[in-house]
Amino acid sequence: MHKFKLPDWAIKRVTARRGKAHAFDTLDASKTALLVVDLQNGFMMEGVSPMPVAYAREIVPNVNRLARAVRDAGGLVVWIQMAFTEESRESWSVLNGDLSTPEACEKRADSLRVGSKGYQIWSDLDVKPEDPNVQKTRFSAFIQGSSDIEALLRSRGIDTVIVTGTVTSVCCDSTARDAMMRNFKVVMVSDGNAARTEEEHGGALLNFYLVFGDVLTTDEVIGALTRTTNAKEPALAT
Repeated sequence: MHKFKLPDWAIKRVTARRGKAHAFDTLDASKTALLVVDLQNGFMMEGVSPMPVAYAREIVPNVNRLARAVRDAGGLVVWIQMAFTEESRESWSVLNGDLSTPEACEKRADSLRVGSKGYQIWSDLDVKPEDPNVQKTRFSAFIQGSSDIEALLRSRGIDTVIVTGTVTSVCCDSTARDAMMRNFKVVMVSDGNAARTEEEHGGALLNFYLVFGDVLTTDEVIGALTRTTNAKEPALAT
């Protein structure tokens, strides 16, 4: 699993601007959703993924812990899947043409085509029947035309999202940043996201923390949810 620690200089800079090191150190579970981004065979499974993210397999226990904690506290868990469609291939010609060789484009298509083995969510993840599933066609789930996630969250009264998944520096970061741009409070989980290298993972989290939102560990997120839940419980009669 990635080993990431916020540097002291970053904490000092953020504290000076926000008034404290962590803006979202308490979470109202009733208004919070855990977003699990792209933990699919097409990014994780040897022989299916063109470039499997080994670190992504290692975060699965933490993602399951977070999902259980969010549900138990009264929050929502949303599973997000990257989809390859012929429409997105044509409408996203910069990625699929200018920024990819034909061979790379075909490999991506084969690993993420709707209905394929690669499109499926990793089998060790604790998906419940009541959890919503969202399909996206761009790196960010929140960018216009990519998915219906914003409408889903707004309809449930959600104003805070916890972002986990892979790849930290691509779909997770893009989704997290755009969620903040749409005025959601956003936490990225340092040991609940995964990239291909430590450098990519750490760089994305650091940049996100400095400007866009908060970065917490799995234990810190669960602690924040627990504190909020406990605070709402009525005092026992004496």
